[in-house]
Amino acid sequence: MIRETIDQIRASLRFGQFTNEASVSQGIVLPVLQALDWPVFNTSVVTPEFSVESGRVDYALREVEGRPKFFLEVKKVGRKGDGDRQLFQYAFHQGVPMAILTDGQEWSFYLPGEEGQYEERRVYKLDILETSLDESVERLQRYLKFQCVISGEALSAARNDYKDAARDRLISSSMPKAWYALLSDADELLVELLAEKVEDLCGYRPDSDFCSQFIQTKADLNSDSDHLLMLTDPPMPPQSESFASTSSISGEKTGFSFRGQFHSANFAREVMKEVLITFAKVDPKFLDSFALRKHGKKRRYIARSNIDLYPGRPDLARDHAVELMQGWWMGTNYGKREFEKMIRLACEVANVEFGKDLIVSL
Repeated sequence: MIRETIDQIRASLRFGQFTNEASVSQGIVLPVLQALDWPVFNTSVVTPEFSVESGRVDYALREVEGRPKFFLEVKKVGRKGDGDRQLFQYAFHQGVPMAILTDGQEWSFYLPGEEGQYEERRVYKLDILETSLDESVERLQRYLKFQCVISGEALSAARNDYKDAARDRLISSSMPKAWYALLSDADELLVELLAEKVEDLCGYRPDSDFCSQFIQTKADLNSDSDHLLMLTDPPMPPQSESFASTSSISGEKTGFSFRGQFHSANFAREVMKEVLITFAKVDPKFLDSFALRKHGKKRRYIARSNIDLYPGRPDLARDHAVELMQGWWMGTNYGKREFEKMIRLACEVANVEFGKDLIVSL
């Protein structure tokens, strides 16, 4: 049942059917809980508007009239804001071990009693649109199935996953230091690998001293903190096949082709703007639906006001926003990859096939 419920919710999210917190609660949260065997009509178990010292939590999940097992806070789609901070305070003061923050599309599962910043105490973030259906079902059952929560199995699973995540963070933070140590010490295996690769490329094998000197030079160049931090950045992934294959339309001219008609532009942001305007002309409700979808962590791709594009950053709102059309603004402080992501999302909302109905060249 949970699989069918998630599948239906995914379809409704794509059409922007959830416009406020109440609709998220009624149309997403309660159906999910019911599909996970929670008695949603028993308010002694699924308690709405649960009172805490300084406010209320949207839902307390508990045994009949017992202490809350989990707290669950609901926000409007794409507008979680600083809900995690408020939720942590409630859970900490009430001694509730698990806290869940959701806007219907994203579900963040936290262990407030563990160590670290808010993000570090998040066990898992599930995006039911971006994550596969199988993974969405497995995670919701793992952390939120009624019998698993009541028995304590869900909390144990979350704590195990937290330990794994903490281990991965420690490994990631140690990786650049380990790499720098290998460079600094001119590790014998590294020297051998470098010599073999040079021989493969040019047919001549350098001696070990030459390789060691080269490696040491690279280590010296990366010895300051700024260069060391650069080693932590992941490599940029290659362009997706569908995007790379469309970059040659109309002789490399910047622009887009929509259903066979090419529209030229000067910059990537102009392509984005004109695509949105084109979709809005086809469907007058498109911009409202697109605005409801998840955009950046805090930023909004489009909004009714330029101030809402960059919350807390009036400088960006002033310098990096354009009026899309009457009553709508679009943010422009993005690179080509982000614009491609925005266009793909717009195609999904407009039910347009990217790479076929719409071909872009940024």
